[in-house]
Amino acid sequence: MRKVLVSTITEAEVRSALAGVKDPARNQDVVSLGMVQEIAIRDGNVAFALEADPARAKALEIVRRACEQVVLSLPGVASVSAVLTAERPPQAPPGPAANARAISLPGVQSIIAVASGKGGVGKSTVTSNLALALSRQGLRVGILDADIYGPSQPRLMGIAGRPQSIDGKRIRPMAGYGIKVMSIGFMVDEERPMIWRGPMVQGALEQLLRDVEWGELDVLLVDMPPGTGDVQLTMSQRVPLRGAVIVSTPQDIALIDARKGLNMFRRVDVPVLGFIENMSWFACPKCGERTEIFAHGGAEQAAAAMQVPFLGGIPLHLSIRETSDQGLPVVATLPESAEAQAFVAVAARLGAELKRTETAPMPEISFE
Repeated sequence: MRKVLVSTITEAEVRSALAGVKDPARNQDVVSLGMVQEIAIRDGNVAFALEADPARAKALEIVRRACEQVVLSLPGVASVSAVLTAERPPQAPPGPAANARAISLPGVQSIIAVASGKGGVGKSTVTSNLALALSRQGLRVGILDADIYGPSQPRLMGIAGRPQSIDGKRIRPMAGYGIKVMSIGFMVDEERPMIWRGPMVQGALEQLLRDVEWGELDVLLVDMPPGTGDVQLTMSQRVPLRGAVIVSTPQDIALIDARKGLNMFRRVDVPVLGFIENMSWFACPKCGERTEIFAHGGAEQAAAAMQVPFLGGIPLHLSIRETSDQGLPVVATLPESAEAQAFVAVAARLGAELKRTETAPMPEISFE
């Protein structure tokens, strides 16, 4: 929710306003109950978490909305975002008890993280087109947009609107081109800044996984944010990832960060299924001449050095940029083009890698 007014607002003022909102079941205000966590304020935009019992999530939705309304009424507040997060049980020691806390998606056969060490390498564009290319193989495919701060999949997949609840508890994912998609971008305005701190991001991500009715999927691609931070650790430690795919551009500066991403997955025992070299060469849309603007082959060399498969290269082509901006992915709308076929070739190699490793045991979920 949003209104046009920006001035100074303090955390003390936010807490004071929230002290007027009661949890009706316990007849105390949310501040006294210790429910208010992680208040973040930037340029009049306020975000906070309400820690709650997961069993009461539906009932507390009214309280969450009341909290948003009371803070929005404060002078100087431009927008408010409140999220319910589950109470965290005491830390369990490693072993079966800890593994029981893992997020389970029983209808999903393989969950694959699509990651990069840094931003700007086209990871999200690769994810959307890779999902479509895998779908062309006859697989049932979904995309989870885990980039909470910069969600791209709603625009890339040309999907608008808000997801609908099935039973007041679970959400039906959106769909585009036969792909099931879930993103925080469906919940907030495209230009609204996400100013959540780490625990709020992790709570939102877990809800996008656990509370979505994914149904039966052969592959769920997770469009990861760049880097090796909280989201990557949450996914690696709470979700039974079948493996990870690393996206990089050919130049050394990108490959340095890509190697860091690969090493992070190895440290948490997530198999790396391969490297993809995006923007591998420039394909002139007029004459077809190939120019290696960012060098070429760096990701393939890095894959060989680190003993992981090289899944292929994707060209830097005007049509990929244009179709992505318009929500018309190139694999869906220009399927016979050379650039679309590059994605198809990468998907074929990834599919072969999944078959090759399908008899391998799923990774154990570990907690440090």
